[in-house]
Amino acid sequence: MKNNPKDRLVEMLDKDKAEMNEASKAAAVADFMRVAGEYFEPEGEPRFTVERAKGGYQVTLTFRAVRVKNFSVLQ
Repeated sequence: MKNNPKDRLVEMLDKDKAEMNEASKAAAVADFMRVAGEYFEPEGEPRFTVERAKGGYQVTLTFRAVRVKNFSVLQ
């Protein structure tokens, strides 16, 4: 058990980095969907998850699209 102040502080800082608060999630989803909207026509609400993985995080954004926006090449 971690009883000394230094260990508790390290644990608090680690937890602070480990979880994304709702405001940060909302901002990230808005930014990702803005970029996705340049390539797709999204439909419905996206699903966004952040999970701890080996040495970092696994971030997943899933959304439905009704159209792919293709770019034309001008010659």
